[in-house]
Amino acid sequence: MTLPRIGITLGDPGGIGPEIVLKALAPENSLPKAQYIIFGSGFVLEAEMKRQERKLVIPSFEESRFPSLPGLFLWDIPLPDEGITIGIPSKPNGQASFLCFEQTVEQAKKGVIQALVTAPISKMSWEMAGIEWLGHTDYLSHLYPQAIMSFWSDKLKVALYTHHLSLKESIQRIKMDALHDFFTRLDRAAKKIQPDGFQLLVAGLNPHAGEGGLLGSEENSEIIPAIDQARKKGVKISGPFPPDTVFLQALDHPDRWVIALYHDQGLIPFKLESFEEGVNLTLSLPFIRTSPDHGTAFDIAGQNRANPQSLIKAIELASSLSPLF
Repeated sequence: MTLPRIGITLGDPGGIGPEIVLKALAPENSLPKAQYIIFGSGFVLEAEMKRQERKLVIPSFEESRFPSLPGLFLWDIPLPDEGITIGIPSKPNGQASFLCFEQTVEQAKKGVIQALVTAPISKMSWEMAGIEWLGHTDYLSHLYPQAIMSFWSDKLKVALYTHHLSLKESIQRIKMDALHDFFTRLDRAAKKIQPDGFQLLVAGLNPHAGEGGLLGSEENSEIIPAIDQARKKGVKISGPFPPDTVFLQALDHPDRWVIALYHDQGLIPFKLESFEEGVNLTLSLPFIRTSPDHGTAFDIAGQNRANPQSLIKAIELASSLSPLF
C-alpha cells in the first residue's frame, strides 16, 4: 500500500500555527503512517522548538530519496526580508504564510502530495501584505470555482452555501439556479468521500423557514424550487427546515449534512458542538485540503498554551481521505 504524502503549512508565523503543528506531529500522538512534509521556515520551527523545549529532527524533503518510507520532512521556505512579529498581524507574517500555502498548493496540483493541511492564517496579515484573497478557501475558489467550504466532525457535518460574505450579500445570492448548482456539486463531492450514502438537509433562510411565506418569501420562491430540481436528479435532499432545529436532526448522524445558507448560520452550531475537534474540509478539489476550525489566536501565540486537537483531527481526516484522490 502506498503511503499518503501530506503537506502541512505553518500558517501565520505570528500566530499559534507553528506551535500546534509541532505539537500535532509529536511522536506521542501516533498519527497515521504517512509522509508528512512541513511547508515553512526552518528558522520558525527552530524557534518554536526552543519555546516548547522539544527536540525533533526534521530532515529536508528530497522526493527521490523517500519513495515509500513514513516520516516527517521539511520543505524549507525562507522568510521575507522583514522579520515576523509574534502576537499581531503584520505584512511579513502575511507574506510568509501565503508563500507557504501557495507552494503547498502547487505541489498538490502537481501530484507531489495527495493532501494539504493548513494551519490558521490571518486575513488581516494577508491584506497588509497586499494579497487579494480573503483566506485559504477564497484562494482555492479562484483556482477551482467549484470548491465548497464544509466542516466535519464526528458529531456534525455542515456545508456552507456562502461563507466569507456579508449577511446582506449572502441573502442576495439566494437564487434558485445557484442553489440548485450548489446542491448538485455538493452531492457529487459527498459521494466521493461517503460512497455508502448520505442525506442533505437544507436550512431555511428565515425564522421557521419562512412559516409558509408569513416570515419571508425566499423559501417558497427560491429554495424549495431548487430542492425540487435537485431531487428530480436523484439527490437525496430535503428541506428547507427551520434553521434553529435542523442541526439537531443531523447531530450524531454521520450520514447527514446540513446545508447552511450563510457563514454564521452554520458555524455557530458547529463550533458550539465541535470546536476542539472540528475540521474545515474543502470539497470539490482534485486533492484533499483540511484545516483546524479555529483562527490564529494571536492573544496566546508564543506562550505554549494552544490546543492542537483540531489540527490533529485535520491531519487524521486528510490521511483517511487521501486514498480516494
